[in-house]
Amino acid sequence: MEAQVVFGRASPPCLSSSLLSSQTRRTCCSLSYTHCPIQRTKHHLHLAAFHLKSHLFSYSPSRPHAKTLSHKTHIFLPHLVASMEQVEETYIMVKPDAVQRGLVGEIISRFEKKGFKLTGLKLFECPKELAEEHYKDLKSKSFFPKLIDYITSGPVVCMAWEGVGVVASARKLIGSTDPLQADPGTIRGDLAVQTGRNVVHGSDSPENGKREIALWFKEGELCQWTPAQAPWLRE
Repeated sequence: MEAQVVFGRASPPCLSSSLLSSQTRRTCCSLSYTHCPIQRTKHHLHLAAFHLKSHLFSYSPSRPHAKTLSHKTHIFLPHLVASMEQVEETYIMVKPDAVQRGLVGEIISRFEKKGFKLTGLKLFECPKELAEEHYKDLKSKSFFPKLIDYITSGPVVCMAWEGVGVVASARKLIGSTDPLQADPGTIRGDLAVQTGRNVVHGSDSPENGKREIALWFKEGELCQWTPAQAPWLRE
């Protein structure tokens, strides 16, 4: 095998390793592998694959396709997906039976622990007209008069919550309309027994969420703020 020692830019002729002085051999060995070109072998090819600086994320005119991987590109798929997610609003009402039973704090904590943002909260005595407007889709049902009497029988707690997917998530937290069918761990599954006393109401769609919040809250009663924990809930 022959070795070639490179000093500066000049490249002297190849010398037999047997003719090199011990000092020259030591000099050659002290140089990096790239400064002592040796006959290319299989081992050399393996070592050449390890570069001191990766070029995978740098731009090279000879590799124009690599420009898309430049360090200047910061698009990360989860961030893109998160930015496309729609922030929704939902109306949650603690019904008179839950207020009377002292369950207000328990119900609020379920939504707080989930990570949703509370934007409106008040204790309110609901007039009959408002109750009828809220439940107008059920006006043809036989139980409608009884439902109105129930909602107006005592104070309710009105809440507006905000978050990504808050409507569907809130419905899962609340559980089935019939508490006997609601899963353990849900609000109704844990705290209620009968449909007529199912402790809490939640909007069934984003559209109804907006409608019901506008119905139960006046202008200026909602508070827009940024929770300190927001960066730990969403990307």
